[in-house]
Amino acid sequence: MVFDLVEYGTETGSTEANEKAKVENGATVLAVPGWRTSESGSTSTISSAITETNEVALRKEVGLISGVALIVGTMIGSGIFVSPRGVLEGSGSVAMSLIVWAGCGFLAMMGALTYAELGTSIPLSGGEHAYLMHTFKPMNKCWGPVPAFLFDWLGIFVLRPAMFAIMSLSLGTYATQPFYGDCGAPLYLKKVVTVCAMLLILAINCYSVKLATIIQNWLTLVKLVAIAIITIGGFYKMATGSTTYISEGFEGTTQNPSVLALAFYNGLWAYDGWNNLNFVTEELKNPQRNLPLSIGLGIPLTTICYILVNIGYFSVISKEELLLSDAVAMTWSVKVIGILSWFMPIFVVLSCFGAANGSLFASGRLCLVAARDGHLPQVLSYIHINRRTPVPSLIFTTIVAILLILPSDLGMLIGFFGFTAWIFYGLTAASLLVLRYTSPDIKRPYKVPIIIPIFVVLASIYLVLAPIIMLPKLEYFYAILFILSGLLLYFPMVYNKCHPKWFVLEGLV
Repeated sequence: MVFDLVEYGTETGSTEANEKAKVENGATVLAVPGWRTSESGSTSTISSAITETNEVALRKEVGLISGVALIVGTMIGSGIFVSPRGVLEGSGSVAMSLIVWAGCGFLAMMGALTYAELGTSIPLSGGEHAYLMHTFKPMNKCWGPVPAFLFDWLGIFVLRPAMFAIMSLSLGTYATQPFYGDCGAPLYLKKVVTVCAMLLILAINCYSVKLATIIQNWLTLVKLVAIAIITIGGFYKMATGSTTYISEGFEGTTQNPSVLALAFYNGLWAYDGWNNLNFVTEELKNPQRNLPLSIGLGIPLTTICYILVNIGYFSVISKEELLLSDAVAMTWSVKVIGILSWFMPIFVVLSCFGAANGSLFASGRLCLVAARDGHLPQVLSYIHINRRTPVPSLIFTTIVAILLILPSDLGMLIGFFGFTAWIFYGLTAASLLVLRYTSPDIKRPYKVPIIIPIFVVLASIYLVLAPIIMLPKLEYFYAILFILSGLLLYFPMVYNKCHPKWFVLEGLV
């Protein structure tokens, strides 16, 4: 087989690089111990893939538009088109549900601004992993890397692949449903289509970063067009007198604070993905400018879209109908545009494809960076020497996602593990506060007011404790236990380095 992978960050002029890319009979051979390899071209094959700094690295191919598209395109998936009822169910009224959508957008914006300072101060890919490692590793050789490792353990094996899987499964569901009318498509067929879609997305991301970002940009535009259609149609209906449902205002607002809190919790799931750009910082052009600017454009745009599309729904759909509907955008399109309603499932499928593409794009970088820091087998930190894509980490993430799809109830899995993400969001925000004290002189191209990370930390504590206190379930204990079980791997394999030979590949020979 032709093997064109090399360890991320390899320099051609170093002794290590000479071992990793040696020339035999005029041909360059790249080999990994234990892997069968063959010749892959001349020395020019490698030299043409090296940057001006003599280093093999991921190319900076993500600009401002692609950065905004990555944020917006991964946050807006299928949920807002299929069933945004979680927020309405908890808030109880039309007006309060719109306030909750706005409030969730505000919290996501505060978290993203916190990450913008971290991302511009520590311009490394990997999001939370990079920031937790930079902050806590110097404090203690043994316990310092633990927060980052536990984040990797949860993110790489549960949350990130599960999000990729559930977005792809929504695609498989809506791609097959039109062929079965009112009857649901067979589950095995949904999963077959889902896996095929996942493999297609994998192939795109392995082939080219530029192709993946172009597809992300266009599919983000498609979902914005769908939202514009619903918004304009809704305002047209209201202008012609259809204001019965939207005029209900605060009628029926829940009086139970715990139920209202769960409405916010459900709304925040629709904003998940606000931190995705921080996973690809090393590939972002001019991150000091484009990271905070992409966040400043992307999250408010998403918030406005969520509010407007809900207003569009309430122009013709009652609260009761929305709570019962499993395809609210389809219900809206039948009432407003009638015979042209067939286009809505197409928009949902394309929206899911874009969200899944952005999710894998970001998740693969987390896997790469974790491996680069010794938390996963080193081969997962390798990139394709010509295409500059993290092929092993993308394949690994997809395999885990496929394994989650085959037997699992993904909705239940994410429901019980979802709150744990806010443990690490809060811990990452706390790391900014720590760095303000331990590294006051670090270069900060973008700096947020100190009240913002404090607010994010307090909100995270609340969001972690709220579901446990309000709706205590044994599964929450299992989720915490799973996170802590990562220590059983960390101490022997990462800290004490008692691992198989294949875990750390000493170099290409």
